[in-house]
Amino acid sequence: MMRILKGLIKLILFLVPLAVMVAGAGILWASRSQAPLDGAMQIAGLGEDVTITRDGNGVPHIKAKTRADAAAGLGFAHAQDRLWQMEVSRMAGQGRLSEMFGEATVGTDIWLRTMGIHDAAEGSLSVMDADTMAMLEGYARGVNAWMERDPRVFSAKLPPEFLILGHEPEPWRPVDTLTAIKMMSISLAQNLGEEALRLGFARLGLSEPEIQDLLPYLDVDAAPDMPDLTKLLGLETGPIGAEMVSADASDSFAGIDGVLATGASNNWVISGERTQSGLPIVANDPHLGLMAPSVWYLAHMEVTEEFDEPRHLIGTSLPGTPFVLLGRGNDIAWGFTNTASDVQDVFVERVNPDNEDEYLTPTGWAEFGTKDEIIKVKGGDDQRFTRRWTRHGPVFPASYKDFDKLLPDNTVAALQWVALAHDDTTAMAGPRLYNMRTVEDFQAGFEVFVTPMQSMVVGDRSGNIGFVAAGRLPRRDPANQLMGRAPAPGWNAIYDWRGYAPYRDLPRENNPESGLIATANTKIVGPDYPLHLTFDWDEPYRQDRIEALINGREEKHTVAMSRQVQADVFSPAFASLKPRMLKALEGKSLSASDQDLVALLASWDETMARDASEPLLFMAWVRHAMIMAFEDDLGFLFEDWFRIRGKVMERLLDGETARNWCDIATTEAEESCEQIVGAAFDAAVADLSARYGDDASQWRWGEAHYARGAHRPFGEVGLLKRFFNVEVESGGGPFTLDRGRTQVQDDDDPYANTNAASYRGIFDLADLDRATYIQTTGQSGNVFSGHYSDFAPIWADVNSIEIPATDVVDPAGVWRLSPAS
Repeated sequence: MMRILKGLIKLILFLVPLAVMVAGAGILWASRSQAPLDGAMQIAGLGEDVTITRDGNGVPHIKAKTRADAAAGLGFAHAQDRLWQMEVSRMAGQGRLSEMFGEATVGTDIWLRTMGIHDAAEGSLSVMDADTMAMLEGYARGVNAWMERDPRVFSAKLPPEFLILGHEPEPWRPVDTLTAIKMMSISLAQNLGEEALRLGFARLGLSEPEIQDLLPYLDVDAAPDMPDLTKLLGLETGPIGAEMVSADASDSFAGIDGVLATGASNNWVISGERTQSGLPIVANDPHLGLMAPSVWYLAHMEVTEEFDEPRHLIGTSLPGTPFVLLGRGNDIAWGFTNTASDVQDVFVERVNPDNEDEYLTPTGWAEFGTKDEIIKVKGGDDQRFTRRWTRHGPVFPASYKDFDKLLPDNTVAALQWVALAHDDTTAMAGPRLYNMRTVEDFQAGFEVFVTPMQSMVVGDRSGNIGFVAAGRLPRRDPANQLMGRAPAPGWNAIYDWRGYAPYRDLPRENNPESGLIATANTKIVGPDYPLHLTFDWDEPYRQDRIEALINGREEKHTVAMSRQVQADVFSPAFASLKPRMLKALEGKSLSASDQDLVALLASWDETMARDASEPLLFMAWVRHAMIMAFEDDLGFLFEDWFRIRGKVMERLLDGETARNWCDIATTEAEESCEQIVGAAFDAAVADLSARYGDDASQWRWGEAHYARGAHRPFGEVGLLKRFFNVEVESGGGPFTLDRGRTQVQDDDDPYANTNAASYRGIFDLADLDRATYIQTTGQSGNVFSGHYSDFAPIWADVNSIEIPATDVVDPAGVWRLSPAS
């Protein structure tokens, strides 16, 4: 027995070190999937030599003679640093995520395949001009050169995600780039959610004033009265029991709902008459869903011989595309925010009860377009479904947004959406940027921009400032009283689009007398503007705050002052709500500890600083007040509607709503809002105590409101998320300029920062080489890289880096690409 025991011990002593050595060797092998800092490669089809010089921050400075070769250099760099991110975007656009991730993404694939994202990209290839096609083909050439290389000794050819999932990427094609651009449109989609909510609220039997309590218009908007949706669409009304709701609908489409409508942003341009340098200052910080790696990749592109002088573009690129989308050129700097124009309409289509293959049009029955689709599922059986579409667009999966339970029998919901155009020329704006020298050049050059509509500010070195909202804008019939606010009857021609607004008629402004143009997703036009953009604007808190901070100072503006504005964490909405909430506590019996917390809030300056406890307490208080006031009335629709809504809460607490939402439906007594707000305070304190301990002095906003850069797909996978997610404490909140939106409907982690400034750029046209940039994580998407998360603490502190157009002084490495002989 002793001999056997000793033998086992010896075997263990041998196997354990061996296992450790094998694991270590595997990690070393995977870690060497990072690109070497220096190298050379010959690439078939390359026109001339290209150099890729990386600086100490991992930013590539790409020099080529032509735009097509510069695109090849960027494709090569993207593939070296962000190949997995590119692959996820491409597979998502094609509706093929389940080939990598299995059953969990089938719903997302069905939705994306139904929309026909990739089909639209395929169709748009035929309308690209020669310059754009040359860049698309050059980019694919660079990506494929890196993917098809022979790896160095003892190294993985592909990043760790490919190895873990056993996935092999296909060659990159020009259409994949157009698909990546389409996927950006998905993330900036607007209005569909509001349409579905208004439908749902009408189905519950809510009146139009009650619906406006929940989805109010701006005070400056004079929206026409909504038609009665119950009559217009033939809706039943009344409570919808939980058993009637698709049990798995929210889970099935959670992936796509998490992507839709996450975009906001700030930008401004200030005239040189108001700046210390005497030339314009441009600032931009687009707010998008946080991810690891960042949605953006910083790059410097230099084209040396295609124009009369070397042309530079520096700023953010989108992995999967060959363009600098936000940043500066030789003589201009620009920034985007999401206009949030209404470019989506849901149509209710009546199905022929005698022939389910037909739907009703203004001229009679017509056949649905159909296509059989097969979704291959890793580790499971293929999923088959039939995609359908009408003259308006794709028919939603029946259970999406619970349309199958909200709409009458024998009807389906279809979507008309600018982003699904098969003649989308948006990509053609990319090559034009190299040749833009003035504000007028910029405004003229973006006529080809289709989707997503963006509010663009720009300044030039001649001292001009300007703005244009570029994108394809639907025109609606004056008799259409819905105006895109709720689903329309597809059989009535009044609700059909009447083409698109001419580019010359879109919102535009040059050199205003005020010397300031700023946009922040709220209304950008005056009451006399003739075209309809939307009624679902963002609340104006951020817009008003930008104007107050910039116009409220008499001294000349500087880059440092723009950085202070970007870093501002004062919450105008909470400053408005705080006295209303505190007043509701008057007369409530409070413990000594609760009195201390109330006194703390009373003296709070309404800044969402990460080291403070007050923002966390107030956010939790408002969150619980909204749950207690509205959840019982809205039922299963509450989760889709629920976010912190400042104007809704102001009207509720002022008693200016069409009904008493604070009355709890399941009790006989009629509760007041003072009672609900008081009970919500108790619930908030109990909730925070359970999450962060009983000592309220130790509560910190930054701990709860950490910026959650989630990796796909390992951001939710056990121990892997500790390595793949990029998380850092952050300040700000849903209404601050340093924005940090939370998913308050997520009870497991309601205060995490999931949508924030994905990039910050500030440009003084007097010295563009001192312009500053930052994105949220780091340049590399390889978890083994030192540049995987090195930007995160810089970003969290609202600091930045410089990327001058001059040669890199101390390069970290140089790659030299040359034409294959």
